[in-house]
Amino acid sequence: MSFNLSRRGFIASSAALSAAPMMAGAKVADAPVAGPQNPLVKQRADAQVFRHDDGYYYLTGSVPEYDRLVLRRSRTIAGLATAPEAVLWRHEKSGPMSGFLWAPELHLIDGKWIVYFAAGPSGGGEDVFRIRTYAVVCDGPDPMTGRWTVLGELQTPWDSFNLDSTIFTHKGTRYIAWAQREPGIETNSNLYIAKLESPLKLAGKATRLTVPTLDWEIRGYKVAEAPAILHRNRRLFMTYSASATDARYCLGMLSADENSDLLDAKSWTKSPQPVFTTCKETSVFGPGHNSFTVDEQGRDVLVYHGRDYETIQGDPLLNPDRHTRVQRLYYTADGTPDFGVPVGNGPLPERFASAADAKLLLAHDGTRLIAGNPALAQTQFRQTPGRAGQQSVMLSPILMPGHYLVAGKDGSVTLEPDSKSADFALRSQFVRLTDARLSTVRFAAIAAPGKAIGVANGQIRLVRSRDAAARWRAD
Repeated sequence: MSFNLSRRGFIASSAALSAAPMMAGAKVADAPVAGPQNPLVKQRADAQVFRHDDGYYYLTGSVPEYDRLVLRRSRTIAGLATAPEAVLWRHEKSGPMSGFLWAPELHLIDGKWIVYFAAGPSGGGEDVFRIRTYAVVCDGPDPMTGRWTVLGELQTPWDSFNLDSTIFTHKGTRYIAWAQREPGIETNSNLYIAKLESPLKLAGKATRLTVPTLDWEIRGYKVAEAPAILHRNRRLFMTYSASATDARYCLGMLSADENSDLLDAKSWTKSPQPVFTTCKETSVFGPGHNSFTVDEQGRDVLVYHGRDYETIQGDPLLNPDRHTRVQRLYYTADGTPDFGVPVGNGPLPERFASAADAKLLLAHDGTRLIAGNPALAQTQFRQTPGRAGQQSVMLSPILMPGHYLVAGKDGSVTLEPDSKSADFALRSQFVRLTDARLSTVRFAAIAAPGKAIGVANGQIRLVRSRDAAARWRAD
């Protein structure tokens, strides 16, 4: 929808835009939507994204047809959205790998590219869920163009349902973690870890890390699957997915000291509550089966899949709309990952901390703007192109889509729903100014020339754009 701003509004906006680059050496920021947008890749579930030392990001995941292994790569995370996709291998015409192919993961082991995946036989009925873990191997250094052939089946402790193998190296030792149904335990899958002797052979006894018993792990099915490892802040964090694959799907987490014996189940502590769940406010349902990567600035990024609607017809595994999504991963004061909530569709949000006091973040409590440090999701704002020209932007909290920061004539800054009026279109427009020397940004109000969003007496208000109180550090 377009708006006809008043003549006075156009004059004000033009003045603000033309004056913006002159303010204290600041410059108008680049277009705000150049980075990744969610969903990153539609209809790619069980997503794995990682940045290899060749400078590329690689992405693989389950396709809705479950009939092939695919891979794409790009120099940027955002570029994965449109990167060409190579088909590495297709399911066989008959036998144990002729049915569904699940959850591929790409790893470089001893100089060879290997994709682990789960597969079952074709033919229908319960037999298609006779799932086991297999691997294919590439004959060359380029996984996108090399020839892929079957390497074999992973040798697990029992001939039972197993999937979601991931490989990681810690203190020079290579480990494998996976999900499996253990005979004698009435669950769909538990989590296990072992040292890895070769790509398909364990180097000793496996350790059972966790069994799904908590209420949020057993909704629909008793599931602990899809382990993913993150080593940060002198600890290892292992996320995993729990419950049925509909809107009840969620992430749990185990943690261990980096110097502990990873093969001792007592080294790992389970989170009593899920760390990442469905969020109706942002319209992301059933987030799960995650991986971790870093963005182009080296900041941690969470990769996962989720639907953007709740009600599913039929088996959720046959629903194609589990989309690959990404978002920044933050940490609490004690170094534990803070996942927040799934941030929803659109450009990735940011957080803005006052340059004068890092404890004061631009935040909101419902429709009330505050300066503080509440829950992560209350401090995340999405920046989108504005309506007063290419250089204007609008700011919206992820928990309240359709609401925007609005400049008041009395110097207030409020959070209001889009009224679709010309007045709202003017007052909700800001110019993002960056100061590379100070590593700060400012949001100059088009409706109030010379004023910008800032902190005054502990409150979010319009302040003089040149004042230190108007400067924010974006993260």
